Amino acid sequence: MRLSPLIARGLLLAASLLPAGAQAQWATLDWTIAETLLAIDAPIEGVAQIPAYHDWVGEPRLPDSVVDLGLRQQPNFELMAQNPPEGFLISPMFEGLTPKLSRLAPVSSFALYTPGEETWPELLSFTRQLGEKTHREAQAEALIIETDSLMERLSEQTRATSPLLMIQFMDARHVRVFGDNSLYNAVLSRLGIDNAWQEATNAWGFALTGVETLAHYPDATLVIVDPVPTGVEEELARSGLWQRLPAIEEHRVIRLAPVWSFGALPSAQRFARELTRALNDASSPVDS
Repeated sequence: MRLSPLIARGLLLAASLLPAGAQAQWATLDWTIAETLLAIDAPIEGVAQIPAYHDWVGEPRLPDSVVDLGLRQQPNFELMAQNPPEGFLISPMFEGLTPKLSRLAPVSSFALYTPGEETWPELLSFTRQLGEKTHREAQAEALIIETDSLMERLSEQTRATSPLLMIQFMDARHVRVFGDNSLYNAVLSRLGIDNAWQEATNAWGFALTGVETLAHYPDATLVIVDPVPTGVEEELARSGLWQRLPAIEEHRVIRLAPVWSFGALPSAQRFARELTRALNDASSPVDS
């Protein structure tokens, strides 16, 4: 049963009556967890690689009070030992660090993008699990309701005339193409937009392929998600292969601000908004 935005606001009001332990400070090495903690108003003490988080995730922004814990795979244990958090919230990618992290504070792991699982239901479960762990159950449920309402509203507003080919550049010759099991594809499904890429993808929902493969999709609109590595745009400007792609020749290219491709509901919201705005701008008539 879908709850209305009015009920969602009621859940948030009820959430103000939280137990004393609700103000525990959490730390994470995982950006997907970080963005979700921010979205459900859970207190965060530390996040790894904050400048890179802002480059790749974009929003929600981390407050200045959040401590940079160092590299995601090699965090600064000495720094964390000076003021240990209530607990570390990590994903399976960082479970190799559990023995060291657990010497400082309890460690909890939350999985997402599990092979064989449907992406959207897993996103909802992930959100609820984090809400329960951080005593933000009502905020987590409100985030789910808000996201569902946004997708429904944007699906009625989006104008897409051709299937989309969603890519991120690794270098001037190689791209990630997003398909099944990806966040981007899950959002497309919610918006009622076709994904041109129907080939196999990895556990994270993308296939790494050469730029020449894009020529096999002459009717697709290219969606390029930032950031683009330094120097790539200059190389593409000189690349005959890139310039001869049908989407480039026919100006069927959309470029989006950074959206964390391995994110959760906050990134899903951001991708849906950015994509809808770009598609509608591209389809609007140009004043003569």
